[in-house]
Amino acid sequence: MIRSNLKKMYDPTFTVSDQYKDSLPDLQNGPASLIEGADVPIQQVGVSNFKLPLKIPSRNGDYRELETSVDGYVGLEAGKKGINMSRIVRTFYEFQDEIFHIGRLSDVLHAYKEDLETHTGQLRLSFNYPMLQESLRSELEGYQYYSVSYEGTMDANNRFRKFLHLEFDYSSACPCSYELAEHARDLRNVAAIPHSQRSVANLTLELEEEMYVEDVVELCRNALMTETQVMVKREDEQAFAEMNGAYQKFVEDAARLLYEELDDYDPILDFVVRCIHMESLHSHDAVSRICKGAKGGLR
Repeated sequence: MIRSNLKKMYDPTFTVSDQYKDSLPDLQNGPASLIEGADVPIQQVGVSNFKLPLKIPSRNGDYRELETSVDGYVGLEAGKKGINMSRIVRTFYEFQDEIFHIGRLSDVLHAYKEDLETHTGQLRLSFNYPMLQESLRSELEGYQYYSVSYEGTMDANNRFRKFLHLEFDYSSACPCSYELAEHARDLRNVAAIPHSQRSVANLTLELEEEMYVEDVVELCRNALMTETQVMVKREDEQAFAEMNGAYQKFVEDAARLLYEELDDYDPILDFVVRCIHMESLHSHDAVSRICKGAKGGLR
């Protein structure tokens, strides 16, 4: 039936009464007979990549207000048609003025379980965290940005687990290429330059205690020693070349160096590290992946 007599206009003056709201159809909370497909539980249902500015704490006791992308999910039991997707966002907004220490995610997940009448929840906050980095020799400084995520999960028994994800960029000079270049210089008096490349370490840390982004960056710097630079003059470029020569590393070395640094740090329960050397010699990348090896832990 074509309803040709319907008004084709939006009325901005229309006021919604409680009675009118009660009359609105609600399919997502309808009977199980409305379910399409198998009537089975779904592990994650929710909203991805809604954005808002959040206060992220810094190690000095202050905070940075940063644009943050939020993913919020809950579990959906069998027999339920769906969830109130907008409630994922609205519930989170109740916490928008908080300083988001990673443990604060527990409070949001408790609210998700209560507001959406579910048993499990997962939350992930992703942002780029700025830190001032001093140049190597020229006494300049500039902002290095780190891709970071806070992640929290809560199971049916209210067990809360918290994770910190960080992406760390560094340079890797190939030890084999260095030796071959030196061989060409010594035996044939031929100029040769060993190859190095921008590299990335992706860390996932399960935390026992609070950790700040600065803490994790410091661990990566101590392990790898060759972080990429922001402000560079000639003296800094020379220092960077010397630093790469002093701390040459294969992708396997990078993984083990990070393992050694992370394994000794008490606030970290478990971890997985994936290193990628974006080869300047090859048209493919070299990759290594290592985990702490905790029983039943991350793999």
